[in-house]
Amino acid sequence: MTESAEQLDAVCEQAAKRKLTYPDFLAQALETKWAGRNRKGIESRMHQAKFPAVKSLEAFDFDFQPSIDRQVVRNLAGLSFVERAENVIFLGPPGVGKSHLSIALGIKAIEAGHRVEFQTLDQLMTRLKKAREENRLDRTLKQLTYPKLLIVDEIAYLPLSRDEASLFFRLINRRYERAAMILTSNKSFADWGEIFGEQVIATAILDRLLHHATTINIKGESCRLKEKRRAGLLRNNPPAGAEDPDAESNDPTEEATATA
Repeated sequence: MTESAEQLDAVCEQAAKRKLTYPDFLAQALETKWAGRNRKGIESRMHQAKFPAVKSLEAFDFDFQPSIDRQVVRNLAGLSFVERAENVIFLGPPGVGKSHLSIALGIKAIEAGHRVEFQTLDQLMTRLKKAREENRLDRTLKQLTYPKLLIVDEIAYLPLSRDEASLFFRLINRRYERAAMILTSNKSFADWGEIFGEQVIATAILDRLLHHATTINIKGESCRLKEKRRAGLLRNNPPAGAEDPDAESNDPTEEATATA
């Protein structure tokens, strides 16, 4: 009971001041032990997650992005989508908070005791291609099914070759209905055929991702540009591309998205 031993003097002092009974003192000592283990577990899972930054849900500026339904995000923070092995997809132009929200939900999952991993799509492709070259692709795909929540950031920032798209499909297929994912993209689903190099693969990926999913479209200006505007470094005109990325989309797969 390392944590209890380290804090034993403080626990004893508090027990004496409050005149605790022996059972109450024991409960206090065990609570100290549990809190210490829980803290170390969170620290370990945070390290394993490889987040590029720590972003909390409480720090997200919903007033700046009124297009987001706060109640939907609050429901997601309850993590029922993780328990049901469902997906969350954030769509919107760069800088509107997609990565922030995905990391914040990932941290909520870690605090609840779940294992989480964060990867950009580029990092993920590099990892999978290297594993295939070294004849350990199957083992790597298996490792990527272990996290209860896998976050894949920046889908569509760079197009994939047909070969890379096939690798991504294999990962999606492995996790389908087994473990949850959060994905972020600056492109509408209608454009995913371009991203993945072939409409057939894109359709197969979307079919599995959207079967059990919540899609959140974020309309608005970049949070990073907002700060520059406040500092007087930019004019007060909204940037091009701040509109809804799906405003002109007629992709029928979007209408079939299920709500978590």
